[in-house]
Amino acid sequence: MMKTRATVRGAFLYPPTESLKKRGYYSWPGVGFDPEGRQKEYMKHIEGISKRLGMEISVDERPLHEPEAIERFVKEVEAERPDGLLLIPFQKGMWEFVGRIVEEISIPTVVMVPLGVLLNPQINQLYRKPGVYLINSLDNFGALEYGMRMIRTARRMRESLIVNVAGTETGERRVDDIFGTLVRTVPIKRYTEEFKRMGVTDEVREIADAYVRNALKVVEPSESDIIDAAKTYLVCKRIIESEGADAFMMDCLRAIGPEKPVPCMAYMSLRDEGIAMGCQSDLNATLTQMLLLELFDKPGFQQNASCETEKNHYFGAHCTCPTRLRGLGEPPEPYILRNHAETGTGVSPQVLWSEGEEMTMAHYLPGKPPQMIIYSGKVVRCYETPPAGGCRTNVELIINEVDDACQVKGMHQTIIYGDHARQLRSFCQLFGITAVT
Repeated sequence: MMKTRATVRGAFLYPPTESLKKRGYYSWPGVGFDPEGRQKEYMKHIEGISKRLGMEISVDERPLHEPEAIERFVKEVEAERPDGLLLIPFQKGMWEFVGRIVEEISIPTVVMVPLGVLLNPQINQLYRKPGVYLINSLDNFGALEYGMRMIRTARRMRESLIVNVAGTETGERRVDDIFGTLVRTVPIKRYTEEFKRMGVTDEVREIADAYVRNALKVVEPSESDIIDAAKTYLVCKRIIESEGADAFMMDCLRAIGPEKPVPCMAYMSLRDEGIAMGCQSDLNATLTQMLLLELFDKPGFQQNASCETEKNHYFGAHCTCPTRLRGLGEPPEPYILRNHAETGTGVSPQVLWSEGEEMTMAHYLPGKPPQMIIYSGKVVRCYETPPAGGCRTNVELIINEVDDACQVKGMHQTIIYGDHARQLRSFCQLFGITAVT
C-alpha cells in the first residue's frame, strides 16, 4: 500500500537567556547552559532523524515561554492533528507548560529533557503517563530517534496491508485495534494455481542453488524438494507484489500437499528481506512481526511455546525462521536444510541460534484494551532433531521476568535478538497498550 510521511509537530520551551540574566536567577539547568546554542545543535540532529526515518518533523523556530504562545501552539496542533508531538524544555520553569500541552492536545508525545533540568517530582508527573515517552537524559539522540520511530511505526501500521491466503472466499477487514491495519483474504486456490503455473526457470534454479550453497549441509531434502521450495518463494512474493501487500500470512498447514509443498523456505527468505510472514494465518503473530520490524529492523521467529522443566528454561520451536536475526543488514546465522518435521515432506530451515545472545519475546494482542506480552532473556542452546522432537528450528532460553518458565504467556510469540523489552514497554505506554509479563 502507498505510504505517506508520518508528521510530528515540535517546540522548544525556554525563556530568552537575556531575560534570565536580567532577573539574575536561571534555576535548573543554570546560567552556564546556552539554550539558544543547544537548540541549533538539537535541530541538526532532528533534521538528520527526519531524513533517516522519512518523516516530517516540524519544530517551531521560536521557543515557547509565554502563556499566549502556548495557547496559540495548542490551537495550531489541535487543528493539524499530526501523528505525534515533540516537546523539548530547556528550563525547569517551563515544566508547567509542558504538562498543559500534553493534557490539552492528547496525542502521542515525546518529551526530551537534558539531564539537570528537571527534579524527580517533575519527572514523575510524565514518566509513566500513558501517551507520553519521556527522555530525561544527556543529549540522548538515539532515544529521540526511537521516539520518532515509534510514532512512524503507528502511522505505517495504519497504512499497511496484510494479505491472508486462506479458505475459499475473498474479503477485507480492518484490525479492530489502535492501528487499523487492513487484512485482505485471498483463497488458497490462488496459491495452488500460481504454484502449478510456475516452471523450473533459471530464476528458480538460482534460488534453489543458493539455498544449498548457503546451507551448512542438506539432510533429508531431495533436489526436487529444493526446487519446489524455491518455487514457493516466488509464488509468495508474486502474491505480495500483486496485492501491494506489506505482510503475508497463510493457512499453510491446510494448504500443503503434493501440489502445494511447505512454504518454510519462502518464509525464511522473505522475513530476511524485511517482510512479516505469519504461519498458520496467525494475525497476532503477523502484527507482532510487523511491529518488531518497524521498531528494530529485525525479523522475528514465530514459534510454539514449550519449556525444559528440569533447567527451568523456555523451549520454542517452529519449522521456519529468519536467518538475519541480528538485523536486516547484518550477517545471517547458519542453517541446515531439513524436511518439515511434522509431515516429513519438503524443505524447512534449521536455523542455529548463537548461544549467549540476549533476546526479546513479544506477542501483540488486539482488543479493548490491546495488550502486548513482553519478555527478555538469553539464548542457551539449540537441539538436534532427533534426538529432540518438535519443529526443525528450536531454541532454549532463559526468561528474565518469570520464576517458572512454564508460566510464560502466549503461543506463537515472536522472538528477536537483542534486549528490547524496555523499549517495547515504552511503545506500549505511548500508544495505550497494556504490557503483560
